[in-house]
Amino acid sequence: YGEGRAAPGSGFIPLPGTKASGSNSNVICPSCQSILTGNKNNPRVVEQIKHQQGGADVIFDQRGQRTGGAMLLAVVTAKPGQPGRHYRLPTEADYAAVYQAQQRMENIAAERGNHDAARLNPFPDEPTPVGGKSRSKAGGSAFSIHRYGMTQWQNLFTARQNIALETLATLTANLPPNLPQTLTALLIGKMADGNNSLSAWDNAVENVKPLFVRQAIPIVWDFCEQTPASSARGAFLSGVEAACKVVDRIITAGAGQIQQADATQHPLPDAAAGVWFTDPPYYDAIPYADLSDFFLVWLKRSLPHHPMVRQHLNPAGPLSPKDAEAVQDAAKLNDGQPKTAAWFERKMGAAFSEGRRILQEDGIGSVVFAHKTTEGWEALLSGIIAGGWTITASWPIATEQPNRMRAHASAALATSIHLVCRPRPATAPVGDWADVLGELPVRVGDWMERLQGEGLRGADLVFACIGPALEVFSRYSAVETPAGEVVELPDYLEKVWEVVGRAALEQVLGTPEAQARNGAVGALEEDARLTALFLWTLQSSGNGDAATDAAPPDAAETETDDGNTPAPQPKGYRMLYDVARRFSQPLGIHLDEWKTRIIDIDKGIVRLLPVTERASQLFGPAGASALADEIETAAATSPQLSLFPETEPPPKPRRRPSGPPAEVSARRDATTLDRVHAAMLFQHSGRSQALRALIQAEQEKGPDFLRLANALSALYPNASPEKRLLDAMLLAVPR
Repeated sequence: YGEGRAAPGSGFIPLPGTKASGSNSNVICPSCQSILTGNKNNPRVVEQIKHQQGGADVIFDQRGQRTGGAMLLAVVTAKPGQPGRHYRLPTEADYAAVYQAQQRMENIAAERGNHDAARLNPFPDEPTPVGGKSRSKAGGSAFSIHRYGMTQWQNLFTARQNIALETLATLTANLPPNLPQTLTALLIGKMADGNNSLSAWDNAVENVKPLFVRQAIPIVWDFCEQTPASSARGAFLSGVEAACKVVDRIITAGAGQIQQADATQHPLPDAAAGVWFTDPPYYDAIPYADLSDFFLVWLKRSLPHHPMVRQHLNPAGPLSPKDAEAVQDAAKLNDGQPKTAAWFERKMGAAFSEGRRILQEDGIGSVVFAHKTTEGWEALLSGIIAGGWTITASWPIATEQPNRMRAHASAALATSIHLVCRPRPATAPVGDWADVLGELPVRVGDWMERLQGEGLRGADLVFACIGPALEVFSRYSAVETPAGEVVELPDYLEKVWEVVGRAALEQVLGTPEAQARNGAVGALEEDARLTALFLWTLQSSGNGDAATDAAPPDAAETETDDGNTPAPQPKGYRMLYDVARRFSQPLGIHLDEWKTRIIDIDKGIVRLLPVTERASQLFGPAGASALADEIETAAATSPQLSLFPETEPPPKPRRRPSGPPAEVSARRDATTLDRVHAAMLFQHSGRSQALRALIQAEQEKGPDFLRLANALSALYPNASPEKRLLDAMLLAVPR
């Protein structure tokens, strides 16, 4: 735990922190004060926690005295009539309550756990998923708890939490089988989400955080154990009001029918449905079945005879069925074959075909997708088209919370794209490639204009154009070139990315993209186009700000799946390399040529360098201030202001030639973007006279400098340092 903090006047003096300074994973032993290194270098800590099955419970001797295990750090209380929370140090009575709970748990297990071999253990002894590098993302990194000894689901809960959940589950199981019983069982699952040994304390709101802030079960090093009977977040009573609203809605909306079935073997007959709607899984992104077991183990105990809980459970496997689950996880087998990416794609294609079979000819289908890799889109769309569908539209709907964990340090979509599909007639003709390419820009342009008018920006806008673009292609049984070759979907999507990128650049830079690619007069250079396209794609819907990877306010408390605080990331905006390449390559922009100059590429991520990181390459070792001195001295006498003539660094330090040099570059002729960045750095260093001289010289050359500066000002987020520098710099432009 970190440094303790006490409210003024509280009288609470916290213990010193046990996290060693200057390191993410080194800890200080609270008993002997020695420093233990991180998990990879010293497995001793991990082995101790593993031996204690996760370390959630206190270890007592036979007299009830604590000898190890979990340590109570503080007790949080509320006082009638007084706002906020109050804190005190733990007492012997607090530990006595924990000891009594452990004794009670042992008695319950002895009384009810051994009488009938076919009867469920009162506490969930079903196995937790095994994580590890040998598994895919879905089954591996999502579950680090197994390596810390949490091999059974009951290990995720303290003795008091296990007793509370088991007591409620037993009471619920004895209720009549009706709606209140079902809702009560669901409330137990909600309570388990906020009442386990992996639920951390939220310092901002002084309340417990639920376990599932994202789709994973990572280890944490401190947790909050709350009173189940309270009204705090995660307690049983906190979910009652929401459950009552569900009952009211069910009563007013009427009953529906729910049935569990394999999506590739639907129980409905042909042409039976008017609407087919699905929010499909994505490769190895989320291990749905494994995660659902967290709740299933308690549902089995609270609804022991409910058909939806028991009907499809494999008697030999006590958890959710996973053989046919549509997920990429090579550690799992289906008919003896590993679930590879190819297996997943075949499974999804079969599900889309089955949806087409049960839909009426005049029916409508909708497929939800919120992933931002173009490979994901290609696989999804290929399956839809091969399944007999025509994609007619795509609507972005704001379903994702901007403050969710996945939105940080990633270019996650702010919306979910709902693809609207219609059954493609069996008599659909073969399309001509030239006709398709001719219609594509018109359809995409009209749709972009409409969506921009509704406030959609960046990647959300890009992927929302997929529907209209795909209607041009998917209405045909196949699309062929004049030579009779069938055009594959990836080739068509490359044209879609090109059309969208070209339209975006023409919009933000004001120059026809064809002129830019041909190097026409007035066209901005490749680095300016790449920067503009990068920022435009990262804009988020609603406020026009770019989706940055800036850390959230509680980034210091955000842990990895191994429980360690991740290393701080370098500044700058980030985009998946796949996305950046798909948009830039068709436009003749080569990412590798700009590596280390305006972008950085590392581990599949492209980072747009902050302007301040370019100072050394623009100005050399002397920096902006040294050049500003020369500019301010020479500006009054030099008829032609220019910057940086050296194309190669000098062999040894020497004074620059009198008068400002010819270009801004350490390696090549300066571009318009280089000169804009130089002006921003002059603004950053407070050299207003040099800045005005540079702006005056650029105005005499032509409009490109101010055109690009204004475009970038509109693209950068409102709160970004670059936006502030650009706006301040533009104020120096003579009116």
